[in-house]
Amino acid sequence: MKMKLRDRIWLWGQDPGGHHASGVYKLPGVNKMDSKEGCEFFGVDRCCRVAMGIGPEPPFDAESEKIAGLKEVVWSVIGAGGVKRHSSNDQSDLEEVLRQAEMYPNITGGVLDDFFQSVEGFGVSGAVARHSLQSLRNIRRKLHEFPLRKLNLWMVLYTYQLGMPIREYLDECDIISLWTWRGEDLKNWEENYAKTRAMTGEKPIYAGCYMWNYGDSKPLTMDEMKFQLEVYYKYLMDGRLEGMVLCSNCIADIGLETVEYTKKWIAQHGGEYC
Repeated sequence: MKMKLRDRIWLWGQDPGGHHASGVYKLPGVNKMDSKEGCEFFGVDRCCRVAMGIGPEPPFDAESEKIAGLKEVVWSVIGAGGVKRHSSNDQSDLEEVLRQAEMYPNITGGVLDDFFQSVEGFGVSGAVARHSLQSLRNIRRKLHEFPLRKLNLWMVLYTYQLGMPIREYLDECDIISLWTWRGEDLKNWEENYAKTRAMTGEKPIYAGCYMWNYGDSKPLTMDEMKFQLEVYYKYLMDGRLEGMVLCSNCIADIGLETVEYTKKWIAQHGGEYC
């Protein structure tokens, strides 16, 4: 079904200051913009609301209320790697996400962030994933059997993880968000997309859109930013991508040129149908 491009764009929403907290990414400025403000800033009304080490912790009522006016929200069942309460079997925020979905009809799914072994050391030592395959199947079943509506299971996948033995895990998910951790690897997007498609069949793929080079803790160059948006635009227009996810409100107010360029790009193309 054709939709406006703007309606295919989601914000990766996290607590303000979450990307500055560790100092690892060497971000400038001070971040005060929250998820709702980030959606308003970019002019989008869909959000993946994801817990980090700094929060939020259940209950999520206050945060869900802030974004109750958005068209769609997906809450993290398993949050960022710093959320240690999610790093073993059957430990997740699934029950809290289901409770939120009972109260807020705009919640349409749950997302697994930093689920596989990461360059940042996230995950269980010696294991490819933070949870077992059976634990993942239980999460999917509860989301799909939610009595008010089926809730989709989203999975974060980094391009550097494509060689890991993870296909069985991907099979259990409904939607894949594909992220390129290092700016210099964006040039390999088409090859990495093809590898992902080969592993996931016809599952919807959303392209993760960084506006900072987190993998190298430095600014994403404007050439890299422009290339990223150009290739995503092409894939959105020809149907190979279901959408894209902007990362994030945590850097939207710190004066980055890449952020301003992305905002203008959305304003320019957001009304086009794809």
